[in-house]
Amino acid sequence: MLSTKAVGRQAAARKYDILTALATYALARGKHDHRLVLRLISLITARYNWGRDELAVGQREIARMWSVDERTVKREMAKFRALGWLVVKRQGARGRVTEYSIDFDSILAQTSDDWSKVGPDFDLRLRGPQEAEQAQIVPLRPNGVVPTPSVTDGTDWSLAQGLLHSEDPATYGSWFHALQAGDRAGGRLTLKAPSRFHAAYVQSHLADRVLRACQSIDGTVSEVVIVD
Repeated sequence: MLSTKAVGRQAAARKYDILTALATYALARGKHDHRLVLRLISLITARYNWGRDELAVGQREIARMWSVDERTVKREMAKFRALGWLVVKRQGARGRVTEYSIDFDSILAQTSDDWSKVGPDFDLRLRGPQEAEQAQIVPLRPNGVVPTPSVTDGTDWSLAQGLLHSEDPATYGSWFHALQAGDRAGGRLTLKAPSRFHAAYVQSHLADRVLRACQSIDGTVSEVVIVD
């Protein structure tokens, strides 16, 4: 599973992924889970400090945000702790609210069964390529022999495959060799993969390389879509 720390260039994407995982988890369950998760999402988006991993907000303010009484807030926060989603960093005292951290590893572990409902690209992104490849890696040909693509038919995709092979034979043999040309609509080229996982992996991790190769052959190609 990928790191849950929302830092660096991918910080915004990681935040959206976590919120998407929570929302999808809730929508697959009953109305009580809908409300519980929505309340957590409101706290994350409104009051959580991602940089310091800190949620510090008083029960009165939470009650106002949720349109409930403080007894309900106390009960719901206890549920979050019981689920392992909230962890007390510093207990509140007179004049100071309780500070929490959010255990995103626990949240993602409990929501992982629902990731595929968003799509294979989302599921793959959250699991990380190493975890996914261990279960479903597409192997090279026997003895590591990579087939050289034939360009005798002169089609754009065959020529693009030739470029991809010359640049990186190993990646070509594992991921690009099995792709077949599909439909072409304007600048959009569709390629067909042998499986859903294969399509998701290439689309998520290798689509830019495929696009560059295709554009080297035909500059009017502006987008490459991988389907199964």
